[in-house]
Amino acid sequence: MPIIVNLDIMLAKRKMKLIDLSLAVGVSTVNLSILKQSKGKAIRFSTLEAICQTLDCQPGDILEFKK
Repeated sequence: MPIIVNLDIMLAKRKMKLIDLSLAVGVSTVNLSILKQSKGKAIRFSTLEAICQTLDCQPGDILEFKK
């Protein structure tokens, strides 16, 4: 898949664990883990917005397109 999810990189930069993000965003750790591994098929804009607010980043910091 040409869309790469850099959630693990942003979590490391913010020194945050997946469980902490899960609690802050209101999304299960299982769903965030699937997203983190780039195995998710879709993400809601509301979820992406909540992740960006929590991690203080832009959507482009999390999602990347590679040919």
